[in-house]
Amino acid sequence: MLAEIITIGDEILIGQIVDTNSAWMAKELNLIGIKVKQVSSVSDDADHIMEALMLAEGRADVILITGGLGPTKDDVTKVTLAKYFHMGFRRDQETLDHVTNIFTSLNRPMIELNRRQADVPDGCKVIQNKNGTAPCMWFEQNGKIYVSMPGVPFEMMYLMTEEILPRLQSAFKLSAIFHKTILTAGIGESFLAQEIEDIENGLPDHIKLAYLPKLGQVRLRLSGTAANEEGLQKEVEFYAGQLIARLKKYVVTDQDIALEKALLNLMEERKLTLSIAESCTGGYISHLITQHPGCSAVFAGAAVTYSNALKTAMLGVLPKTLENFGAVSEETVKEMAQGCLANFKTDYAVAVSGIAGPDGGTEEKHVGTVWVAVASKHRVVARLFRFGNRRTQNIERAAVAALTMVLNELKQDVG
Repeated sequence: MLAEIITIGDEILIGQIVDTNSAWMAKELNLIGIKVKQVSSVSDDADHIMEALMLAEGRADVILITGGLGPTKDDVTKVTLAKYFHMGFRRDQETLDHVTNIFTSLNRPMIELNRRQADVPDGCKVIQNKNGTAPCMWFEQNGKIYVSMPGVPFEMMYLMTEEILPRLQSAFKLSAIFHKTILTAGIGESFLAQEIEDIENGLPDHIKLAYLPKLGQVRLRLSGTAANEEGLQKEVEFYAGQLIARLKKYVVTDQDIALEKALLNLMEERKLTLSIAESCTGGYISHLITQHPGCSAVFAGAAVTYSNALKTAMLGVLPKTLENFGAVSEETVKEMAQGCLANFKTDYAVAVSGIAGPDGGTEEKHVGTVWVAVASKHRVVARLFRFGNRRTQNIERAAVAALTMVLNELKQDVG
């Protein structure tokens, strides 16, 4: 069973808003056994919408449309759908009553433009939008289902969850789809593929392996499709176990979560705490950590010390160390981590110092040179990384390197 998502709106195409609807819808459809064949974004133009509908009809069983259902002239989705299905219009009384009640409750006048929200193509099924004025419209033609929904995310999500997904599950006999994600760090995509080539080649046709690389990390996603959900899950888990055993050194987690969340979970489970000393990353690692609720169970705090004076004042880095070796050095980053550990009184501390770029490099220390150190009661270790010349990527890579080093030290300490 294949679906296509069409999002409508000039605001998407000019970058004024980000299309989050498609990602959310694709995930929810996948959970009930419907694969998304394609996602298309089109402008508020009738011809463009017509073309998108015709193309979608040729490659999908379910076409889900969001956007362009407002009362103003630039919202042309409803008129275009009526033309596409060769339908006239009717005024849906239930929708009209709903819109009227909304305006009455807000003590606002009901004008003709608002009443037109109740005008729908006369061959569609109307699904009431309890969170807004634009109705949801369900069409069936040539064995295909088309659903037009408002583009406002919370309105669309309500309609999908409460109405559309249950109806689709009733309309089709859907196969089970099961995904298993394994997060790895510290190994590149090509080397990873080489390590597990025989396992990948041995996968049955109904189970696929996808590589999802990101700076400093790669997600492996096993996706299976079958009639029997329980049997499929066991089968996918079996192959996931083979991958994890083979890649044990690089595996962060077998959950579909962020790297820093995996670290937080592991440290909270072991009742361990973490502090951070950041220079070239400027607080980015702390941002990654603190975006997760409950992080305070692990994360004590951070020192963002760009200047040498603050490295000395806040972290106890010796002026002599900075003078002899520089801020971007093994010696300095080790003292930063040790000072952080002592001052914040945590179980682990990680420190980062480097040259993010695009300037600031020297012949001895090029842009992209980054030192990371991890300190604990057991030891302090440091590692040199050489990244590229792009500032943003260098900061992100340094953060991933720091988090990965903490994870590796944890593995070594707790087994």
